[in-house]
Amino acid sequence: MQTPAAAADAPEPATPTPAPPADGSVARVADPRPVSAAPAPPVSAPPAGSASLVAHPVPEQSRPVSAPPARPVSGIPAHPVSGVPAAPVSGIPAQPVSGIPAQPVSGVPAQPVSGVPAQPDAGTEPPPGQKRRAVPADPEQTLAALRWRLHPESLREETDDPELLRTVREGLNAKLDVALDNRSRARLLSLRAVVSRLLGDLADAVDDARLALTYAEATGELRRTALARARLAHVLRWRGEFTEADRLFAEANSPELPDRLRAALHEHAGRCCYDQGRLIEACHHFELALDLRRAADPELLARTRVALDAVAARARRDGFGPYPRGREEILRTPRPPVPTYDEDLDRWGYADASGNLVIGTDYAEVQPFREGMAWVRRPEGTRWALIDDSGRTLIQANNGYRSAGSFSEGLAWVSMDGTGNWMAIDTSNIVVIPPGFDDVRPFRAGVAAVRVAGGWGAVDRTGTVVVPTRYHGFTTALADGRYVDGFTDEGLAVVELNGRRGVVDRTGQMVVAPTYPALVVHPVAYLVGDGFGRWGALDRRGVPLIDPVHPSRDRVVDQIDHLLADTSPLL
Repeated sequence: MQTPAAAADAPEPATPTPAPPADGSVARVADPRPVSAAPAPPVSAPPAGSASLVAHPVPEQSRPVSAPPARPVSGIPAHPVSGVPAAPVSGIPAQPVSGIPAQPVSGVPAQPVSGVPAQPDAGTEPPPGQKRRAVPADPEQTLAALRWRLHPESLREETDDPELLRTVREGLNAKLDVALDNRSRARLLSLRAVVSRLLGDLADAVDDARLALTYAEATGELRRTALARARLAHVLRWRGEFTEADRLFAEANSPELPDRLRAALHEHAGRCCYDQGRLIEACHHFELALDLRRAADPELLARTRVALDAVAARARRDGFGPYPRGREEILRTPRPPVPTYDEDLDRWGYADASGNLVIGTDYAEVQPFREGMAWVRRPEGTRWALIDDSGRTLIQANNGYRSAGSFSEGLAWVSMDGTGNWMAIDTSNIVVIPPGFDDVRPFRAGVAAVRVAGGWGAVDRTGTVVVPTRYHGFTTALADGRYVDGFTDEGLAVVELNGRRGVVDRTGQMVVAPTYPALVVHPVAYLVGDGFGRWGALDRRGVPLIDPVHPSRDRVVDQIDHLLADTSPLL
Protein backbone atom coordinates (compact mmCIF):
# COMPACT_ATOMS: atom_id res chain seq x y z
CA MET A 1 0.00 0.00 0.00
CA GLN A 2 1.67 3.20 -1.15
CA THR A 3 0.27 6.65 -0.74
CA PRO A 4 1.37 10.22 -1.33
CA ALA A 5 2.83 12.05 1.61
CA ALA A 6 1.13 15.09 2.91
CA ALA A 7 1.70 18.67 1.99
CA ALA A 8 4.42 20.42 3.89
CA ASP A 9 3.95 23.75 5.61
CA ALA A 10 3.52 26.40 2.98
CA PRO A 11 5.77 29.48 3.20
CA GLU A 12 3.89 32.57 4.28
CA PRO A 13 3.13 35.17 1.61
CA ALA A 14 4.84 38.50 1.99
CA THR A 15 1.70 40.59 2.45
CA PRO A 16 -1.95 39.84 3.15
CA THR A 17 -4.52 40.24 0.42
CA PRO A 18 -7.32 42.65 1.33
CA ALA A 19 -10.14 40.82 -0.46
CA PRO A 20 -10.71 37.56 -2.36
CA PRO A 21 -10.69 37.68 -6.15
CA ALA A 22 -13.83 36.80 -8.01
CA ASP A 23 -12.38 33.48 -9.05
CA GLY A 24 -10.26 32.91 -5.94
CA SER A 25 -9.05 29.48 -5.04
CA VAL A 26 -11.29 29.48 -1.96
CA ALA A 27 -14.56 30.85 -3.24
CA ARG A 28 -17.21 32.57 -1.18
CA VAL A 29 -20.26 30.41 -0.71
CA ALA A 30 -23.45 32.30 -1.45
CA ASP A 31 -25.83 29.37 -1.14
CA PRO A 32 -26.03 26.00 0.64
CA ARG A 33 -24.60 24.03 -2.28
CA PRO A 34 -21.49 21.99 -1.47
CA VAL A 35 -18.37 24.07 -1.29
CA SER A 36 -16.48 21.29 -2.99
CA ALA A 37 -17.75 22.68 -6.27
CA ALA A 38 -15.34 25.57 -5.83
CA PRO A 39 -11.80 25.08 -7.13
CA ALA A 40 -9.45 24.01 -4.35
CA PRO A 41 -6.09 25.69 -3.78
CA PRO A 42 -2.88 23.68 -3.83
CA VAL A 43 -2.14 22.60 -0.30
CA SER A 44 1.58 23.14 -0.62
CA ALA A 45 1.43 26.88 -1.22
CA PRO A 46 -1.78 28.95 -1.18
CA PRO A 47 -1.71 31.65 -3.85
CA ALA A 48 -0.85 35.06 -2.53
CA GLY A 49 -3.84 36.67 -4.13
CA SER A 50 -6.64 34.40 -3.00
CA ALA A 51 -8.84 34.50 0.04
CA SER A 52 -7.98 31.42 2.01
CA LEU A 53 -8.30 30.12 5.50
CA VAL A 54 -4.57 30.62 6.01
CA ALA A 55 -3.81 33.52 8.31
CA HIS A 56 -1.35 36.00 6.88
CA PRO A 57 0.97 37.12 9.65
CA VAL A 58 2.56 40.52 9.56
CA PRO A 59 6.11 40.11 8.27
CA GLU A 60 8.76 40.17 10.94
CA GLN A 61 11.77 42.41 10.85
CA SER A 62 14.30 41.28 8.31
CA ARG A 63 16.83 40.11 10.87
CA PRO A 64 15.27 39.00 14.17
CA VAL A 65 17.31 38.80 17.32
CA SER A 66 17.16 35.03 17.26
CA ALA A 67 18.86 34.79 13.88
CA PRO A 68 22.67 34.62 13.88
CA PRO A 69 24.13 37.89 12.60
CA ALA A 70 26.20 36.61 9.70
CA ARG A 71 24.85 33.23 8.67
CA PRO A 72 21.72 31.50 9.96
CA VAL A 73 22.11 28.17 11.66
CA SER A 74 21.35 25.50 9.14
CA GLY A 75 24.21 23.12 8.85
CA ILE A 76 24.29 20.01 6.74
CA PRO A 77 22.79 16.65 7.66
CA ALA A 78 26.10 15.35 9.00
CA HIS A 79 26.29 18.29 11.40
CA PRO A 80 22.82 18.90 12.79
CA VAL A 81 21.72 22.14 14.30
CA SER A 82 21.84 21.87 18.05
CA GLY A 83 22.40 25.36 19.36
CA VAL A 84 19.59 27.48 20.76
CA PRO A 85 19.39 31.10 19.64
CA ALA A 86 20.64 33.40 22.36
CA ALA A 87 17.68 35.75 22.36
CA PRO A 88 14.73 34.59 20.28
CA VAL A 89 12.26 37.20 19.24
CA SER A 90 9.27 37.02 21.53
CA GLY A 91 7.08 39.53 19.80
CA ILE A 92 3.48 38.63 19.15
CA PRO A 93 2.35 38.48 15.53
CA ALA A 94 -0.51 40.69 14.51
CA GLN A 95 -2.30 37.71 12.99
CA PRO A 96 -2.09 34.30 14.66
CA VAL A 97 -1.37 31.33 12.46
CA SER A 98 -4.53 29.35 12.06
CA GLY A 99 -4.60 28.38 8.46
CA ILE A 100 -5.08 25.17 6.61
CA PRO A 101 -2.84 22.47 8.02
CA ALA A 102 -0.68 20.48 5.65
CA GLN A 103 -1.09 16.73 5.08
CA PRO A 104 0.66 14.18 7.32
CA VAL A 105 3.42 11.80 6.42
CA SER A 106 1.40 9.20 8.27
CA GLY A 107 -1.62 9.49 6.03
CA VAL A 108 -2.86 6.88 3.61
CA PRO A 109 -4.62 9.06 1.03
CA ALA A 110 -5.61 7.44 -2.21
CA GLN A 111 -4.64 10.37 -4.43
CA PRO A 112 -1.71 12.80 -4.46
CA VAL A 113 -2.14 16.13 -2.71
CA SER A 114 -4.06 18.56 -4.86
CA GLY A 115 -1.80 20.78 -6.89
CA VAL A 116 1.34 18.72 -6.19
CA PRO A 117 2.55 16.21 -8.78
CA ALA A 118 2.84 12.68 -7.46
CA GLN A 119 6.15 10.88 -7.58
CA PRO A 120 6.25 7.50 -9.32
CA ASP A 121 6.90 4.50 -7.14
CA ALA A 122 10.58 3.94 -6.53
CA GLY A 123 12.07 1.20 -8.65
CA THR A 124 9.30 1.27 -11.26
CA GLU A 125 9.39 2.67 -14.76
CA PRO A 126 6.61 4.78 -16.26
CA PRO A 127 4.37 3.25 -18.94
CA PRO A 128 5.82 3.07 -22.48
CA GLY A 129 5.84 6.43 -24.20
CA GLN A 130 5.41 8.33 -20.94
CA LYS A 131 8.27 10.19 -19.30
CA ARG A 132 8.93 10.10 -15.59
CA ARG A 133 7.66 13.30 -13.98
CA ALA A 134 10.28 15.77 -12.91
CA VAL A 135 10.78 16.27 -9.21
CA PRO A 136 9.43 19.68 -8.12
CA ALA A 137 12.23 22.18 -7.67
CA ASP A 138 10.99 23.27 -4.25
CA PRO A 139 11.93 20.75 -1.53
CA GLU A 140 8.73 21.40 0.39
CA GLN A 141 6.66 20.48 -2.67
CA THR A 142 8.83 17.43 -3.21
CA LEU A 143 8.18 16.34 0.36
CA ALA A 144 4.47 16.92 -0.20
CA ALA A 145 4.53 14.64 -3.25
CA LEU A 146 6.52 11.85 -1.60
CA ARG A 147 4.92 8.41 -1.55
CA TRP A 148 5.25 6.18 1.50
CA ARG A 149 3.56 3.32 3.34
CA LEU A 150 2.70 2.53 6.96
CA HIS A 151 4.40 -0.57 8.34
CA PRO A 152 1.66 -2.93 9.64
CA GLU A 153 3.60 -3.94 12.77
CA SER A 154 5.79 -1.00 13.80
CA LEU A 155 3.22 1.62 12.65
CA ARG A 156 6.09 3.68 11.26
CA GLU A 157 6.20 5.39 7.89
CA GLU A 158 8.44 3.85 5.24
CA THR A 159 9.59 5.01 1.81
CA ASP A 160 11.44 3.29 -1.03
CA ASP A 161 13.26 6.41 -2.23
CA PRO A 162 15.84 7.51 0.37
CA GLU A 163 17.85 9.33 -2.30
CA LEU A 164 14.90 11.59 -2.98
CA LEU A 165 14.67 12.33 0.74
CA ARG A 166 18.35 13.25 0.83
CA THR A 167 17.75 15.60 -2.10
CA VAL A 168 14.87 17.16 -0.18
CA ARG A 169 17.09 17.64 2.85
CA GLU A 170 19.75 19.38 0.77
CA GLY A 171 17.06 21.65 -0.62
CA LEU A 172 15.85 22.50 2.87
CA ASN A 173 19.46 23.27 3.84
CA ALA A 174 19.64 25.78 1.00
CA LYS A 175 16.40 27.45 2.05
CA LEU A 176 17.59 27.63 5.66
CA ASP A 177 20.74 29.44 4.52
CA VAL A 178 18.64 32.44 3.51
CA ALA A 179 15.76 32.17 6.01
CA LEU A 180 16.13 34.69 8.83
CA ASP A 181 12.67 35.09 10.35
CA ASN A 182 11.50 32.86 13.18
CA ARG A 183 8.44 31.55 11.35
CA SER A 184 10.37 30.32 8.32
CA ARG A 185 13.16 28.79 10.37
CA ALA A 186 10.68 27.00 12.62
CA ARG A 187 8.92 25.54 9.58
CA LEU A 188 12.05 24.54 7.65
CA LEU A 189 13.91 23.08 10.62
CA SER A 190 10.92 20.99 11.67
CA LEU A 191 10.45 19.73 8.10
CA ARG A 192 14.13 18.83 7.94
CA ALA A 193 13.59 16.91 11.18
CA VAL A 194 10.76 14.99 9.47
CA VAL A 195 13.05 14.07 6.57
CA SER A 196 15.92 13.02 8.84
CA ARG A 197 13.53 10.89 10.89
CA LEU A 198 12.30 9.09 7.77
CA LEU A 199 15.93 8.49 6.78
CA GLY A 200 16.68 7.07 10.22
CA ASP A 201 19.06 9.90 11.15
CA LEU A 202 17.41 10.36 14.52
CA ALA A 203 20.24 12.32 16.17
CA ASP A 204 20.06 14.94 13.41
CA ALA A 205 16.27 14.88 13.56
CA VAL A 206 16.01 15.50 17.29
CA ASP A 207 18.49 18.41 17.15
CA ASP A 208 16.58 20.07 14.33
CA ALA A 209 13.22 19.44 16.00
CA ARG A 210 14.33 20.97 19.31
CA LEU A 211 15.69 24.07 17.61
CA ALA A 212 12.53 24.35 15.50
CA LEU A 213 10.46 24.35 18.69
CA THR A 214 12.60 27.19 20.08
CA TYR A 215 11.90 29.29 16.98
CA ALA A 216 8.20 28.36 16.97
CA GLU A 217 7.75 29.35 20.61
CA ALA A 218 9.45 32.67 19.83
CA THR A 219 6.66 33.49 17.36
CA GLY A 220 4.00 33.08 20.05
CA GLU A 221 1.73 31.32 17.53
CA LEU A 222 -0.37 28.44 18.84
CA ARG A 223 -0.59 26.26 15.73
CA ARG A 224 3.04 26.71 14.73
CA THR A 225 4.18 25.76 18.23
CA ALA A 226 1.83 22.75 18.30
CA LEU A 227 3.26 21.47 15.00
CA ALA A 228 6.83 21.87 16.24
CA ARG A 229 6.02 20.04 19.48
CA ALA A 230 4.32 17.22 17.61
CA ARG A 231 7.22 16.78 15.18
CA LEU A 232 9.69 16.68 18.05
CA ALA A 233 7.46 14.17 19.85
CA HIS A 234 7.35 12.00 16.72
CA VAL A 235 11.15 11.88 16.58
CA LEU A 236 11.36 11.08 20.29
CA ARG A 237 8.87 8.26 19.82
CA TRP A 238 11.15 6.70 17.20
CA ARG A 239 14.08 7.11 19.60
CA GLY A 240 12.15 5.33 22.35
CA GLU A 241 12.04 8.44 24.59
CA PHE A 242 8.38 7.94 25.38
CA THR A 243 8.00 10.04 28.54
CA GLU A 244 8.92 13.28 26.80
CA ALA A 245 7.10 12.29 23.62
CA ASP A 246 3.86 11.66 25.53
CA ARG A 247 4.20 14.99 27.31
CA LEU A 248 4.78 16.92 24.07
CA PHE A 249 1.80 15.30 22.33
CA ALA A 250 -0.39 16.22 25.32
CA GLU A 251 0.91 19.80 25.48
CA ALA A 252 0.40 20.29 21.75
CA ASN A 253 -3.23 19.17 21.71
CA SER A 254 -5.14 22.37 22.48
CA PRO A 255 -8.92 22.52 21.93
CA GLU A 256 -8.34 25.77 20.03
CA LEU A 257 -6.55 23.93 17.21
CA PRO A 258 -8.28 22.76 14.01
CA ASP A 259 -9.94 19.36 14.32
CA ARG A 260 -7.71 17.86 11.62
CA LEU A 261 -4.59 18.77 13.54
CA ARG A 262 -6.05 17.55 16.84
CA ALA A 263 -7.03 14.27 15.19
CA ALA A 264 -3.49 13.83 13.85
CA LEU A 265 -2.08 14.53 17.30
CA HIS A 266 -4.32 11.87 18.85
CA GLU A 267 -3.41 9.42 16.10
CA HIS A 268 0.32 9.85 16.66
CA ALA A 269 -0.08 9.83 20.44
CA GLY A 270 -1.92 6.52 20.01
CA ARG A 271 0.98 5.07 18.04
CA CYS A 272 3.34 6.22 20.78
CA CYS A 273 1.19 4.38 23.34
CA TYR A 274 1.20 1.32 21.06
CA ASP A 275 5.01 1.28 21.13
CA GLN A 276 4.87 1.23 24.94
CA GLY A 277 2.34 -1.61 25.11
CA ARG A 278 -0.37 0.77 26.41
CA LEU A 279 -2.93 -0.65 24.03
CA ILE A 280 -6.10 0.51 25.80
CA GLU A 281 -4.74 4.05 25.86
CA ALA A 282 -3.74 3.73 22.20
CA CYS A 283 -7.27 2.68 21.23
CA HIS A 284 -8.64 5.63 23.20
CA HIS A 285 -6.51 8.04 21.16
CA PHE A 286 -7.54 6.40 17.87
CA GLU A 287 -11.19 6.71 18.91
CA LEU A 288 -10.76 10.41 19.76
CA ALA A 289 -9.13 11.00 16.37
CA LEU A 290 -12.08 9.40 14.58
CA ASP A 291 -14.57 11.35 16.71
CA LEU A 292 -12.92 14.64 15.77
CA ARG A 293 -13.13 13.83 12.08
CA ARG A 294 -16.69 12.46 12.39
CA ALA A 295 -15.67 9.36 10.45
CA ALA A 296 -15.52 11.54 7.31
CA ASP A 297 -11.80 11.06 6.65
CA PRO A 298 -11.19 7.92 4.56
CA GLU A 299 -7.40 8.22 4.90
CA LEU A 300 -7.67 8.35 8.68
CA LEU A 301 -10.04 5.37 8.62
CA ALA A 302 -7.57 3.38 6.53
CA ARG A 303 -4.67 4.19 8.85
CA THR A 304 -6.78 3.38 11.89
CA ARG A 305 -7.65 -0.05 10.47
CA VAL A 306 -3.94 -0.78 10.07
CA ALA A 307 -3.28 0.43 13.62
CA LEU A 308 -6.14 -1.57 15.16
CA ASP A 309 -5.00 -4.73 13.37
CA ALA A 310 -1.56 -4.20 14.91
CA VAL A 311 -3.12 -3.59 18.33
CA ALA A 312 -5.19 -6.78 18.10
CA ALA A 313 -2.18 -8.87 17.14
CA ARG A 314 -0.09 -7.47 19.96
CA ALA A 315 -2.90 -7.83 22.50
CA ARG A 316 -3.25 -11.52 21.66
CA ARG A 317 0.44 -11.94 22.31
CA ASP A 318 1.11 -9.63 25.28
CA GLY A 319 -2.25 -8.41 26.61
CA PHE A 320 -3.61 -4.86 26.58
CA GLY A 321 -1.11 -3.39 29.03
CA PRO A 322 -1.67 -0.92 31.87
CA TYR A 323 -4.78 1.13 32.50
CA PRO A 324 -4.91 4.45 30.59
CA ARG A 325 -3.31 7.50 32.19
CA GLY A 326 -4.92 10.89 32.69
CA ARG A 327 -3.56 14.12 31.28
CA GLU A 328 -2.16 15.15 34.68
CA GLU A 329 -0.18 11.92 34.95
CA ILE A 330 1.22 12.30 31.44
CA LEU A 331 2.21 15.92 32.05
CA ARG A 332 3.44 14.97 35.52
CA THR A 333 1.66 17.90 37.09
CA PRO A 334 0.92 17.21 40.75
CA ARG A 335 -2.72 17.51 41.67
CA PRO A 336 -3.11 20.40 44.13
CA PRO A 337 -5.16 20.13 47.31
CA VAL A 338 -8.84 20.86 46.78
CA PRO A 339 -11.15 22.88 49.05
CA THR A 340 -13.09 20.77 51.54
CA TYR A 341 -15.83 21.88 53.93
CA ASP A 342 -16.38 20.73 57.52
CA GLU A 343 -20.08 21.11 58.30
CA ASP A 344 -19.61 20.65 62.04
CA LEU A 345 -17.05 23.45 62.29
CA ASP A 346 -18.51 25.55 59.47
CA ARG A 347 -14.96 25.97 58.22
CA TRP A 348 -12.96 25.29 55.08
CA GLY A 349 -9.67 23.46 54.56
CA TYR A 350 -7.97 21.46 51.81
CA ALA A 351 -7.78 17.72 51.09
CA ASP A 352 -5.53 15.67 48.80
CA ALA A 353 -6.66 13.40 45.97
CA SER A 354 -7.45 10.62 48.44
CA GLY A 355 -9.66 12.85 50.56
CA ASN A 356 -7.15 13.19 53.39
CA LEU A 357 -7.08 16.59 55.07
CA VAL A 358 -3.71 18.23 54.33
CA ILE A 359 -4.48 21.84 55.31
CA GLY A 360 -6.64 22.31 58.39
CA THR A 361 -10.23 23.57 58.36
CA ASP A 362 -9.33 26.97 59.79
CA TYR A 363 -10.81 29.30 57.20
CA ALA A 364 -14.12 31.05 56.61
CA GLU A 365 -13.44 31.30 52.87
CA VAL A 366 -10.93 29.71 50.52
CA GLN A 367 -10.11 29.84 46.82
CA PRO A 368 -8.85 26.96 44.64
CA PHE A 369 -5.11 26.54 44.17
CA ARG A 370 -3.67 28.12 41.04
CA GLU A 371 0.01 27.89 40.18
CA GLY A 372 0.65 26.31 43.59
CA MET A 373 -0.97 29.13 45.60
CA ALA A 374 -4.40 29.93 47.04
CA TRP A 375 -6.03 32.87 48.80
CA VAL A 376 -7.69 32.17 52.18
CA ARG A 377 -9.59 34.25 54.75
CA ARG A 378 -9.82 33.47 58.45
CA PRO A 379 -13.13 33.88 60.34
CA GLU A 380 -11.88 36.76 62.47
CA GLY A 381 -10.59 38.79 59.52
CA THR A 382 -11.90 40.57 56.44
CA ARG A 383 -8.68 40.47 54.44
CA TRP A 384 -7.14 37.69 52.39
CA ALA A 385 -3.84 35.89 52.91
CA LEU A 386 -1.91 33.79 50.38
CA ILE A 387 -0.71 30.25 51.20
CA ASP A 388 1.19 27.56 49.28
CA ASP A 389 0.09 23.93 48.95
CA SER A 390 1.74 23.04 52.26
CA GLY A 391 -0.28 25.67 54.13
CA ARG A 392 2.67 28.05 54.59
CA THR A 393 1.70 31.73 54.47
CA LEU A 394 3.29 33.64 51.60
CA ILE A 395 1.45 36.96 51.93
CA GLN A 396 0.00 37.98 55.28
CA ALA A 397 -3.57 39.18 55.69
CA ASN A 398 -2.33 42.44 57.23
CA ASN A 399 -1.41 43.65 53.74
CA GLY A 400 -5.03 44.71 53.50
CA TYR A 401 -6.41 42.94 50.43
CA ARG A 402 -10.20 42.85 50.80
CA SER A 403 -10.53 41.25 47.35
CA ALA A 404 -8.03 39.03 45.56
CA GLY A 405 -7.99 37.06 42.33
CA SER A 406 -6.14 33.83 41.64
CA PHE A 407 -2.63 33.92 40.25
CA SER A 408 -2.34 33.55 36.49
CA GLU A 409 0.95 33.72 34.60
CA GLY A 410 2.66 34.81 37.82
CA LEU A 411 0.41 37.80 38.56
CA ALA A 412 -2.72 38.29 40.68
CA TRP A 413 -5.15 41.19 40.80
CA VAL A 414 -5.88 42.55 44.30
CA SER A 415 -7.99 45.38 45.71
CA MET A 416 -7.56 47.20 49.00
CA ASP A 417 -11.17 48.40 49.26
CA GLY A 418 -12.78 45.30 47.76
CA THR A 419 -14.80 47.19 45.17
CA GLY A 420 -12.30 48.53 42.63
CA ASN A 421 -8.98 50.30 42.20
CA TRP A 422 -7.42 46.94 41.27
CA MET A 423 -3.66 46.45 40.99
CA ALA A 424 -1.48 43.47 40.01
CA ILE A 425 1.11 41.91 42.32
CA ASP A 426 3.62 39.10 41.86
CA THR A 427 4.22 36.18 44.21
CA SER A 428 6.58 38.31 46.33
CA ASN A 429 3.81 40.86 46.92
CA ILE A 430 5.54 43.44 44.74
CA VAL A 431 3.17 45.75 42.88
CA VAL A 432 3.80 45.19 39.17
CA ILE A 433 0.84 47.17 37.80
CA PRO A 434 -0.30 50.18 39.88
CA PRO A 435 -3.94 50.51 41.02
CA GLY A 436 -6.53 52.26 38.92
CA PHE A 437 -8.79 49.65 37.30
CA ASP A 438 -12.51 49.33 38.03
CA ASP A 439 -12.71 45.67 37.00
CA VAL A 440 -10.20 43.10 35.78
CA ARG A 441 -9.84 39.59 34.38
CA PRO A 442 -6.95 37.10 34.84
CA PHE A 443 -3.92 37.24 32.57
CA ARG A 444 -4.08 34.93 29.59
CA ALA A 445 -1.61 34.77 26.71
CA GLY A 446 0.28 37.69 28.26
CA VAL A 447 -2.65 40.12 28.39
CA ALA A 448 -5.56 40.80 30.74
CA ALA A 449 -8.91 42.45 30.11
CA VAL A 450 -9.50 45.56 32.25
CA ARG A 451 -12.26 48.14 32.69
CA VAL A 452 -11.63 51.84 33.25
CA ALA A 453 -14.37 54.50 33.42
CA GLY A 454 -16.93 52.10 31.99
CA GLY A 455 -14.85 50.99 29.00
CA TRP A 456 -13.14 47.63 28.53
CA GLY A 457 -9.69 47.16 27.03
CA ALA A 458 -6.55 45.16 27.83
CA VAL A 459 -3.11 45.61 29.37
CA ASP A 460 0.07 43.58 29.08
CA ARG A 461 2.15 42.31 31.99
CA THR A 462 3.80 45.71 32.45
CA GLY A 463 0.48 47.54 32.67
CA THR A 464 0.78 49.07 29.20
CA VAL A 465 -2.61 49.46 27.53
CA VAL A 466 -2.52 47.32 24.37
CA VAL A 467 -6.26 47.38 23.62
CA PRO A 468 -7.89 50.80 24.17
CA THR A 469 -10.58 50.86 26.87
CA ARG A 470 -13.35 51.76 24.46
CA TYR A 471 -15.41 48.57 24.30
CA HIS A 472 -18.53 47.61 26.21
CA GLY A 473 -17.31 44.12 27.01
CA PHE A 474 -15.36 40.97 26.13
CA THR A 475 -17.54 38.09 24.91
CA THR A 476 -15.07 35.52 23.58
CA ALA A 477 -17.03 32.42 22.53
CA LEU A 478 -15.37 29.39 20.94
CA ALA A 479 -16.84 27.05 18.34
CA ASP A 480 -16.72 24.09 20.76
CA GLY A 481 -19.17 25.86 23.09
CA ARG A 482 -16.67 27.21 25.62
CA TYR A 483 -16.35 30.83 26.69
CA VAL A 484 -12.95 32.37 27.44
CA ASP A 485 -12.49 35.06 30.06
CA GLY A 486 -10.68 37.55 27.85
CA PHE A 487 -8.19 36.27 25.26
CA THR A 488 -7.74 32.81 23.75
CA ASP A 489 -4.43 30.94 23.74
CA GLU A 490 -3.95 32.33 20.23
CA GLY A 491 -4.23 35.86 21.61
CA LEU A 492 -7.68 36.66 20.16
CA ALA A 493 -10.67 38.22 21.92
CA VAL A 494 -14.23 38.97 20.86
CA VAL A 495 -15.15 42.53 21.83
CA GLU A 496 -18.58 44.15 21.97
CA LEU A 497 -19.40 47.73 21.01
CA ASN A 498 -23.00 48.99 20.90
CA GLY A 499 -24.34 45.45 20.73
CA ARG A 500 -22.08 44.46 17.82
CA ARG A 501 -19.14 42.09 17.99
CA GLY A 502 -15.69 42.10 16.45
CA VAL A 503 -12.23 40.62 17.09
CA VAL A 504 -9.00 42.17 18.38
CA ASP A 505 -5.66 40.46 18.89
CA ARG A 506 -3.33 40.83 21.86
CA THR A 507 -1.33 43.58 20.13
CA GLY A 508 -4.47 45.71 19.92
CA GLN A 509 -4.92 45.30 16.17
CA MET A 510 -8.52 45.22 14.99
CA VAL A 511 -8.93 41.94 13.09
CA VAL A 512 -12.71 42.14 12.59
CA ALA A 513 -14.58 45.40 13.06
CA PRO A 514 -17.44 45.20 15.61
CA THR A 515 -20.29 45.02 13.10
CA TYR A 516 -21.78 41.55 13.70
CA PRO A 517 -24.66 40.69 16.06
CA ALA A 518 -23.00 37.34 16.83
CA LEU A 519 -19.41 36.13 16.41
CA VAL A 520 -17.70 32.88 17.44
CA VAL A 521 -14.01 32.00 17.15
CA HIS A 522 -13.43 28.88 15.02
CA PRO A 523 -9.94 27.30 14.83
CA VAL A 524 -9.46 28.50 11.22
CA ALA A 525 -12.17 31.13 10.75
CA TYR A 526 -14.79 33.29 12.48
CA LEU A 527 -18.44 32.24 12.50
CA VAL A 528 -20.74 35.26 12.21
CA GLY A 529 -24.49 35.58 12.68
CA ASP A 530 -26.79 38.26 11.28
CA GLY A 531 -29.11 38.32 14.30
CA PHE A 532 -31.93 36.57 12.42
CA GLY A 533 -30.73 32.99 12.82
CA ARG A 534 -28.54 32.97 9.71
CA TRP A 535 -24.84 32.15 9.94
CA GLY A 536 -21.81 32.59 7.71
CA ALA A 537 -18.03 32.82 8.14
CA LEU A 538 -15.04 35.12 7.72
CA ASP A 539 -11.49 34.00 7.13
CA ARG A 540 -8.80 34.83 9.68
CA ARG A 541 -8.18 38.22 8.04
CA GLY A 542 -11.82 39.17 8.48
CA VAL A 543 -12.60 38.73 4.76
CA PRO A 544 -16.06 37.23 4.01
CA LEU A 545 -15.70 33.54 3.25
CA ILE A 546 -19.20 32.04 3.53
CA ASP A 547 -22.29 34.23 3.19
CA PRO A 548 -24.69 34.26 6.18
CA VAL A 549 -27.35 32.06 4.58
CA HIS A 550 -27.10 28.93 6.74
CA PRO A 551 -29.62 28.12 9.49
CA SER A 552 -27.04 27.00 12.07
CA ARG A 553 -23.39 27.23 13.04
CA ASP A 554 -22.99 23.50 12.42
CA ARG A 555 -23.90 23.95 8.76
CA VAL A 556 -21.22 26.61 8.41
CA VAL A 557 -18.65 24.37 10.09
CA ASP A 558 -19.53 21.65 7.56
CA GLN A 559 -18.90 24.12 4.74
CA ILE A 560 -15.52 25.00 6.23
CA ASP A 561 -14.68 21.30 6.39
CA HIS A 562 -15.40 21.09 2.64
CA LEU A 563 -13.00 23.96 2.04
CA LEU A 564 -10.37 22.09 4.03
CA ALA A 565 -10.80 18.84 2.09
CA ASP A 566 -7.62 16.87 1.42
CA THR A 567 -5.58 18.79 3.98
CA SER A 568 -3.98 17.32 7.07
CA PRO A 569 -0.90 18.27 9.08
CA LEU A 570 2.47 16.79 8.23
CA LEU A 571 3.89 15.33 11.43
